[in-house]
Amino acid sequence: MLSKNQIKLITSLKQKKYRLQHGLFVAEGVKTINELIASHFKLQQLYTTESFKINANLEILITEAELKKISFLTTPNTALAVFKIPKTEPIKINQLIVALDNVRDPGNLGTIIRLCDWFGITELVCNLETVDCFNPKVIQATMGSITRVNISYLDLPKFLKDINMETFGAFMDGENIYKKELPNKGVLVLGNEANGVSKDIENLIATKITIPRFGNLQATESLNVATATAILLSEFRRG
Repeated sequence: MLSKNQIKLITSLKQKKYRLQHGLFVAEGVKTINELIASHFKLQQLYTTESFKINANLEILITEAELKKISFLTTPNTALAVFKIPKTEPIKINQLIVALDNVRDPGNLGTIIRLCDWFGITELVCNLETVDCFNPKVIQATMGSITRVNISYLDLPKFLKDINMETFGAFMDGENIYKKELPNKGVLVLGNEANGVSKDIENLIATKITIPRFGNLQATESLNVATATAILLSEFRRG
């Protein structure tokens, strides 16, 4: 049976300040949990209605009613696990790196992490205002890809000034991505969902690129940042 303290701890991890305080985050769903268990992430505790047949000290069998009390999902998915937040690894340069400037939506960040995994991007750097990658909604959206992408939160202007690679940024008025010869390494910067790349970052970007609109009316203002990431990474890899 779940204790009040266990319920209080788990539900507190919905907030970033408590994730940082305890050094823990929550993952839900069998697929995601299994991917995390099989990775370098350290399992703190598993709460499940069906046994995973792992270390008995780490697994607690609970009822569906108890799972509903601790789940962050509208429809709980069999299991919830608490993992330790891993230490960020040093950034490996001389490859294609994705950088995010003020991306706020957890679903977008989770999808971008999955895209990085799909396209073989192992380094994702985020400015300090980007949504926390251990937000439960981000973890859910990554579907386990967070185990294969090194995510760093840092002073993005300083990073771009210091790194000795070409910088690319997604803008409405950039060069046509389909006509641009692209390198196999560099930093690709994507901006906020509503406002795009901020001015202080824009001034540090060497090459502005864009995904052209083909519709006759051209009424759509912009693409979703995760959709744009997919198209741009596909073009970088194709090149």
